Amino acid sequence: QVQLVESGGGLVQPGGSLRLSCVASVSMFSFRDMGWYRQAPGKQRELVARFTSGRSILYADSVKGRFTFSRDYGKRAMYLQMNSLQSEDTAVYYCNVGGVDSGHWGQGTQVTVSS
Repeated sequence: QVQLVESGGGLVQPGGSLRLSCVASVSMFSFRDMGWYRQAPGKQRELVARFTSGRSILYADSVKGRFTFSRDYGKRAMYLQMNSLQSEDTAVYYCNVGGVDSGHWGQGTQVTVSS
């Protein structure tokens, strides 16, 4: 069974930065689809950044230029560097491997942007 453990969330002031990490219990080489999603209170879960093998990384319009997705297969990890954070970025952030329909999800990490 694939387990994903996220970390790096927290409380940050507007304009600040956070780096989220997601470590998998298995090698990520077999997953052609992985990414970060978020869910704000009262809203549906939405895409933040998604890597699909053979394609460019897809970012939500709202985070383009501020967030950066990366991965390290050797560490079985993916990351989300978040800069210039805004209050609208407040949400629970989830990592996913294998796609949203039949893939695997982490437990989520809370990101709160507030002064």
